[in-house]
Amino acid sequence: MKPSPWVRMDTWLRHFVPFSITLVLLLMTAVPTRFSGFAGITPMLPLMGVYYWAIYRPDLLPPWAAFALGLLYDIVSGTPLGVNAMVLLLVQGVTVTQRRFFLAKTFLVAWWSFALLAGAATGLSWLLVSVISHHALDPAPAMVEYLVTLGLFPLLTWVLARTQMAFLKDV
Repeated sequence: MKPSPWVRMDTWLRHFVPFSITLVLLLMTAVPTRFSGFAGITPMLPLMGVYYWAIYRPDLLPPWAAFALGLLYDIVSGTPLGVNAMVLLLVQGVTVTQRRFFLAKTFLVAWWSFALLAGAATGLSWLLVSVISHHALDPAPAMVEYLVTLGLFPLLTWVLARTQMAFLKDV
């Protein structure tokens, strides 16, 4: 028996959850902070979203979605167009290729792996922006951004896992 249009629409909307949640995380990076000296330092929330979904539901956040989110991230954050798109696409690709390894490991291994991948992503972003702007940027804000991202990873992973259990356990 063919499912009703409502069931098909529900399934389609559930398939859209990873992209939507990562988009919300991206938009949260645009919220201005009131801490002096930290205005340009925001955690890389979209990076965490792409990493999480690439491990647990890569079918629902394909490479084209990571690229599109990266382009939007470039627009929102003011970085040169294509930098975050390339970084998120690389993170998604590397994580998907190592998915079997991540699924069999504990959270601490996933966090450690994220630390390595986020460090490489931060360094690559810093390098690309420095090359495009024709001068070396101060690496201190990038390091602080990386550390804040790493510190928020457990909390955001918990939220994403609860979201997955609530919306995607039957999909």
